[in-house]
Amino acid sequence: MSKRTQKTGATARYGSRYGVSVRQRAGKALSRLNRKYTCPTCQYQKVTRQAPGIWHCKKCGHTFAGGVWEPYTRASEANYRVLRRSTDGATSTDMAMIAQSRAMEYEKSLTDSEDEVSASDDSEE
Repeated sequence: MSKRTQKTGATARYGSRYGVSVRQRAGKALSRLNRKYTCPTCQYQKVTRQAPGIWHCKKCGHTFAGGVWEPYTRASEANYRVLRRSTDGATSTDMAMIAQSRAMEYEKSLTDSEDEVSASDDSEE
């Protein structure tokens, strides 16, 4: 008779303890932890975790701070975008002002097009 279930991956050491969903989440976290990531300087997939939040490239020797489980988090990507904008000359407040002025221009263009449509309807009558 064959087995009905199978212990898989890094969570096999937990056996039947802690519940299925907890073991699945632990397995995903462990796979993210042990995966090799792309280095930001040399672009090779050689980045591994040294300690919580410290990541090291085995090819070029670049060491940098990142997330606890992954080197690149959503917050770090947002910070990189802000830094890139500031080095290009536009700050986040500049970007907010640009977005606000574009929104006002868009609303104005909508009202202008509505006025043109109503004016053309009046001329047809």
